[in-house]
Amino acid sequence: MHAFNYQKVKSVADAAAALSKSGDAKLLAGGQSLIAAMKLRLSAPSDLIDLGGIKELSGIKVEGAGITIGAMTRHAEVARSKDVLAKIPALASLAGAIGDRMVRNMGTLGGSLAHNDPVADYPAAVLGLGATVNTNKRKIAADEFFKGMFETALQTGEIIVSVSFPVPKRAAYVKFKNPASRYAIVGVLAAETGNGVRVAVTGAASCVFRVAAMEKALAAKWSPESVAGIGVPAGKLNSDLHASAEYRAHLITVMARRAVEAAR
Repeated sequence: MHAFNYQKVKSVADAAAALSKSGDAKLLAGGQSLIAAMKLRLSAPSDLIDLGGIKELSGIKVEGAGITIGAMTRHAEVARSKDVLAKIPALASLAGAIGDRMVRNMGTLGGSLAHNDPVADYPAAVLGLGATVNTNKRKIAADEFFKGMFETALQTGEIIVSVSFPVPKRAAYVKFKNPASRYAIVGVLAAETGNGVRVAVTGAASCVFRVAAMEKALAAKWSPESVAGIGVPAGKLNSDLHASAEYRAHLITVMARRAVEAAR
C-alpha cells in the first residue's frame, strides 16, 4: 500500500471541498473494495476522505410511496430494517446476502454504487426497481447512472447522498453466487413497478443491464413461463474461471424464472 493522507470530514460540503483540492483523492465509505485495491497497489490515492462522520448520510426513511436510504447506510442495516422488510422485502433480502457478516456490517450502499463492480448486488436493485440516485448536485435516474465497468454518471466532486427506491407492486432478487466471495456470478432482480416491469441482471456482463424481451413478456403475463424461453446472447457476457459466457447466458434465464416465481 502506498502512503496517503487521511482526512475525516463532518459534512458533505467539507467532503466536496476536500475532494476538489486533489485530483487523486478518494472518498472512503465502507472501504470493502477500496482498501483491498490499495493493498494490492491497484489504487494509490493521495488522500482518503472519510465519510464515516457525516451523520446525515446514514439512515432509512419512508417518504411518500418510497423509501430513501442514506449513502453511508450499511448493508446489515438495510437487511434488518423493519421499513425495508415491510415495503421492499426484495431489497432487504438482497442486502442480507451481500458478502459475509463483516462485509455487511462495513459495506455501504453509496460505496457499492459509486464503485459499480460488475458483480455487485446493489446495482441490480437500483436498476431493477427504477430507483433514483441523489447526489450533492442533482438526481440521477437509475437508467442513466450505470455507464460501464467501474464507471458511473458521477462527475468530479459529485458525492452520492442517498438513494430513493419506489415501492414496487412485487419484486424478488435471486442470484447464483460464487461460493467463496458470494459475489453474483449471475443475479437477477425482477420487479413489477408503478412504471412497468423491470428485469435487471448483474454479474453476467461488464455492467448491470436490463432485459427488454423479458420485461415485455412479463408485462403481458407475470409468470415464470413467460421468461422460460427468452435467452440473452452470450457474445457480450463475461467468461472466466467461474463460468463461461454461455453458462452465464443460461443462468440469466434460470435466475429470472426463479425471481419471477419468488416475487411478492
